[in-house]
Amino acid sequence: MTTTVPAPAGTTALPGRREQFVLLAVCAATLLTFADYTAPAVVVPTLAADLQASATAQVWILNGITFGLAVLLLPAGSLADDFGRRRVFLGGVGGLAAAMVVGALAPTAWVFVGARVVQGVAGAAILAAGLGLVADAFPVGPHRIRAAATWGSMIGLGIATGPLLQIAAENTAGWRSFYWVAAAVGVVVVIAARPALRESKAAQARRVDVAGVLLLGAGLVSLLVGATNGRTGWARTPTALPIVLAVVLFGLFALRESRAGEPMIDLALFRRPPFLLATLSALANGLAVIGPMTFLPTALQRGSGWSASQTALLAFAWAGTMFVVGLAARRMPASVHGGWEIGIGFVLSAVGVAMSLAAVDHAWGLLFPGFVVAGLGGGLINATLPRLAVGTVPPERSAMGSGANSTARYVGSSLGVAVTASLAPTNPGEALGVGIVLCLVAAVALAPLAARARVPAVATA
Repeated sequence: MTTTVPAPAGTTALPGRREQFVLLAVCAATLLTFADYTAPAVVVPTLAADLQASATAQVWILNGITFGLAVLLLPAGSLADDFGRRRVFLGGVGGLAAAMVVGALAPTAWVFVGARVVQGVAGAAILAAGLGLVADAFPVGPHRIRAAATWGSMIGLGIATGPLLQIAAENTAGWRSFYWVAAAVGVVVVIAARPALRESKAAQARRVDVAGVLLLGAGLVSLLVGATNGRTGWARTPTALPIVLAVVLFGLFALRESRAGEPMIDLALFRRPPFLLATLSALANGLAVIGPMTFLPTALQRGSGWSASQTALLAFAWAGTMFVVGLAARRMPASVHGGWEIGIGFVLSAVGVAMSLAAVDHAWGLLFPGFVVAGLGGGLINATLPRLAVGTVPPERSAMGSGANSTARYVGSSLGVAVTASLAPTNPGEALGVGIVLCLVAAVALAPLAARARVPAVATA
């Protein structure tokens, strides 16, 4: 029998094996979620040929998981608090593995899209419950800060490695093998983590706003349908009517949230300029940066003849740079003008995309410098947004602030993919041009708000 010696006063006990294993399990599931998020971006032409996907279905192949994340991230936190973070996390990982199997077996494009939506829903459960499990396992102090930072780094690492893993799978046993392997990893995580995870719930659970979820989901579907149909003409009824319907549904969602006893998002937070800046910046980041860059590998393969492996390496140069910048930025002192950092990030993204535009008709390797510069800009935006979203709201609203920020980012990403695919379905130069214009518009549009949105400097870990 072992005896536990308490840590001396004023020190923090080192995390034990159970705590480290909890972090490992949560990080593995998070990495799997975001690798799955970006994996199809470099094999859309192959998927389209194999699944006989229409142009609309191809957009939804990229947007299916994003849609699930955008709609369920806010209510997933309430579900985890109410039903237990361990139960929701394990259910999310199991659901992700099951949806991976459906994706691997999918006979048609729309079955694959449905599997992607379920993967997004499962990913929302993993993200909402995973960080809560880490916070419960590690006491307040430096160990929790480092654990949370490690968890956060898995998001960037998953985004960067997903396309490379998909290409490795395709070159080994076909694109479907990625989903078989990912499903097996999910099953292993569930089996291994189940004994180590300890159940935890909020002291006072919040009810899930079902009406709000339905209105948000219906509004997002309508908006994406309209944006996707934009390739046939933006003034035509199939484009304009869904967009108008989306505006109405989002208006009803705002009305519902303003009257709900326990809303998913407290609309009063938007009266705070820093929080409004954080939410609009997250939306613009998805629309102007993540969306066009997600669709770009498809445009490069179709318009410039680059292989899937070549575009996967370009995607890694962009996402990998964002990951490195995000890690480095944690050590940088935070300024009181987070909005300027975001503005610089959008400008750097536009400059990087412009560099790539100048090289798009030349040797493939000349595209790399532009993708790296764009990654610098994206990394600066991603490093600044969480501080704006969480550091400018009351402590009891921090989870709501983070959830709203993530939701805005995924809504913007879905819309960015749909808009880019509509405006430049096969021309990489036009796709890059869309990204440049959107980044510059975002920087200019957010500048007045950034100038007056002062944010208390937060010490970084």
